[in-house]
Amino acid sequence: MLPVRTRFAPSPTGFLHMGSLRTALYCYLFTRKNKGTFILRIEDTDQERLVPGATEVIYDTLRECGLNWDEGPDVGGPVAPYVQSERKDSYLPYAKQLIESGHAYYCFCTREELAARREAAQARGETWKYDKHCLGLSREQVAGNLEKGLPWVVRQNTPTTGESDFDDLVYGHISAPNDTLDDMVLLKADGMPTYNFANVVDDHLMGITHVIRGMEYLSSTPKYNLLYKALGWDIPLYIHLPNVMRDAKHKLSKRDGDAYYSDFIKKGFLTPALMNYLALVGWNPGDEREFFTLSELVEAFSVQGLSKSPAIFDVNKLTWFNAEYIRRLSPGEYLRLAQPWFEQALSGTGMDYPRLAELMQPRTEIFSQIPDMVRFLKEMPGYDLALYENKKQKSGMESVPGALALAKNLLETVEDWSEEAIHAALIPGIAAAGLKNGTVLWPLRVALSGQLSTPGGAIEIAYLLGRRETTRRLDAALKRVGGAN
Repeated sequence: MLPVRTRFAPSPTGFLHMGSLRTALYCYLFTRKNKGTFILRIEDTDQERLVPGATEVIYDTLRECGLNWDEGPDVGGPVAPYVQSERKDSYLPYAKQLIESGHAYYCFCTREELAARREAAQARGETWKYDKHCLGLSREQVAGNLEKGLPWVVRQNTPTTGESDFDDLVYGHISAPNDTLDDMVLLKADGMPTYNFANVVDDHLMGITHVIRGMEYLSSTPKYNLLYKALGWDIPLYIHLPNVMRDAKHKLSKRDGDAYYSDFIKKGFLTPALMNYLALVGWNPGDEREFFTLSELVEAFSVQGLSKSPAIFDVNKLTWFNAEYIRRLSPGEYLRLAQPWFEQALSGTGMDYPRLAELMQPRTEIFSQIPDMVRFLKEMPGYDLALYENKKQKSGMESVPGALALAKNLLETVEDWSEEAIHAALIPGIAAAGLKNGTVLWPLRVALSGQLSTPGGAIEIAYLLGRRETTRRLDAALKRVGGAN
């Protein structure tokens, strides 16, 4: 067996799609498991769709995810260049070879002519595919058109009888009637190869042994194999991957903010959590494990674990994964990652971020949730007085004024404003008043936060707010509930 050589070949048309990132991940895992060579190739043949800076985004994303390549545009290699536009001169000789052998031909049909014939076919209720109109041109006619400088493309001459078949390592044996295959364009009018032709030529010249890509290319693979055979080249092994879906009917979409890796990073997901979960979207390790490092994924990965069915990218499950990863962070690492989010809501407050981080880490699922969860520490929100009703304590509004007044009196005795001192003032004082802790601490927490759920309880919130703000909020709450101030 030849040493394994795979390639991830994205187009620089924007941010990296989650489906493409999963393809890169599986390609990387398969290659590393088989101690092969992982190649990055940039496919920029569609010049009209290129986005400035997108190639650098691809580099940055893959490196952030730990998917380092052995050969590629920025690291070089024995089959450089690794950018298709820089390989432009490589394709014409093979197109001419196909023309000479009768497996391809020049096509001079204009866009207007193609559109007219397509509309006519649709009017007859037929599915349109190119009708081999230019295949019948004589050598003299072709030469004359070329001499006149007429625009041309090169089309593949697919057979009209028989079948083309191949074996895929995931989907098994695939067969397609040749009369359903289109005469796809190989070289465009600008001299650039199409995606389909460049893939075949580059995969051969780069010695790719296994082609790993999305299942949307299953239907095109018979046409690719006809080109391999016509050129006398060995056909690589194929591993087609199931689609990544948002649900049973919908793909991930830019509109919903769940299409690109960058979407999730901006929302505060952790890259290791994202990659761990993404590996499980369409692949099963064969046991009950869910948490993997990248090196553990390499060890566990197998083609046999890949699914044939569309894979659902469940954001709720990803969120659960992310929360688990956040809980496993060291306190220092959590603080480093959380601090920019704290700043969004609490800049200028002088807040004790290390203590806030201790309270927030067990509650954080996604870092982008943090600003809304802590904003009350800077600005007291409006709130419904119904929050004061403690169903566990079975206490209503009648006990709230007295509880808040007691809390205020006890807090006024605190000299050193620390959690320990606040605790030492409140808890014995509540007991001395013959009350349960919850009878006072529940309304105190509501008065200080205006929220049903908070990071930490009343004592921690009072400490974070500081003496002055705690007193101000307590006074305001007493006015609202009709207590003495």
